[in-house]
Amino acid sequence: MTFRSLLALGAAALCIPAAVQAAAPDLRAEIAADLPGLLQTYRALHAHPELSFQEVKSAAQLAAAARKAGFEVTEKVGRTGVVAVLRNGPGPTVLVRADMDGLPVVEQTGLPFASKDRGTSTAGVESGIMHACGHDTHMTAWMEVAKLMAAHRDAWSGTLVMVGQPAEEVGLGARAMLADGLFTRFPKPDFALAFHDTGDLPSGVIGVTPGYALANVDSVDITVKGLGGHGAYPQTTKDPIVLASAIVMRLQTLISRENSPFEPGVVTVGSFHAGAKHNIIPDEARLQLTVRSYSDEQRKLLLDGIRRIAAGEAMASGVPQDRMPVVSVLDPYTRATFNPPAFSQRVLADMKRQFGDTGAVQTPPVMAGEDFGEFWRADPDRMGATIFWVGGRPASELDAAKRDGRALPSLHSPFWAPEADKVIAAGAEALASEAMRLMPKG
Repeated sequence: MTFRSLLALGAAALCIPAAVQAAAPDLRAEIAADLPGLLQTYRALHAHPELSFQEVKSAAQLAAAARKAGFEVTEKVGRTGVVAVLRNGPGPTVLVRADMDGLPVVEQTGLPFASKDRGTSTAGVESGIMHACGHDTHMTAWMEVAKLMAAHRDAWSGTLVMVGQPAEEVGLGARAMLADGLFTRFPKPDFALAFHDTGDLPSGVIGVTPGYALANVDSVDITVKGLGGHGAYPQTTKDPIVLASAIVMRLQTLISRENSPFEPGVVTVGSFHAGAKHNIIPDEARLQLTVRSYSDEQRKLLLDGIRRIAAGEAMASGVPQDRMPVVSVLDPYTRATFNPPAFSQRVLADMKRQFGDTGAVQTPPVMAGEDFGEFWRADPDRMGATIFWVGGRPASELDAAKRDGRALPSLHSPFWAPEADKVIAAGAEALASEAMRLMPKG
């Protein structure tokens, strides 16, 4: 069955009689009954996060939950990933994904179950660890979805592939699982679904972004070379600090003067290091940039512009050809996540029927990165895919902050603590109900 025919089937399903709709499982009530146990699971995951490609205990917990529900489970896919398959007759294949990794952040939420764990990243940096991006809510909802789908096999027909993905925070986990045979060793999906918590929506509200939802994320290093010397004799030097400063300022024109105002983009210099003493002009300065874009064409424009500006400012400063700046674009980078518009609009319509017009809304794209889009990119001509948001901030907090002009902790903040019960309940209901709609019985 093709993607287009499945979409047509979904459109036809919108007109099914009310009597048939009423027979659908009451997922909301079941989730509410399970919520005390789910919150225990969430708190344990939150208290003991694991860094990227180190999610051994988290993966084991997901695998155990899926096995208990009756899934065929394979572990260590893409290093620490989990794939759980439930075959339930003829029909489409739906992939449901949750990411597992925490961040190298020292938690400051003050929660009684706050993480005190520490670890060393793959880059060799030792630090505290925190689920500062809410992946603990994602995993908890994933386990509930597995339980609900197994318990209601009479309500759907097809194949469900549940994926516990490692290393989303470094943008490598989805690629690692695909390289390890996710779409060849296991049933290849017709549809892929995931959600991410957010502090920008009221708790439990669903947000769907058709089209580009999250950005290309590039990390760029610029080594600015000069000719060092005594600070009292600047005429004998080529000052890399002055040159690097000129590069920083000129980079701002990439967005304001070269990028279309209808194409959002970001070029941020997050680090500037040079010199060691008051009276010494150093030999070099180092800049570190984050660059955000959506389309491949826009990404190329920004990266080419960075190289051109660095070289041009160096020439204007009289730096010799053998001392030109070195611009390094780190690879691999996180590619933009694209929600195919027709499918995503269908998901949004489904969510509005499920949660009401105020409980599901269309949301604008953001400049954060997410590697869920790699699954769709692996087969864009036949797969429907959507990652949606689930609000985790009490509406009263959002209203008060807007009224008072206050900034609230965001994802990746050491203070981020979503309203977990609302996120888990809405996320599990949204994923399970949409998966059932994509795999209708008969």
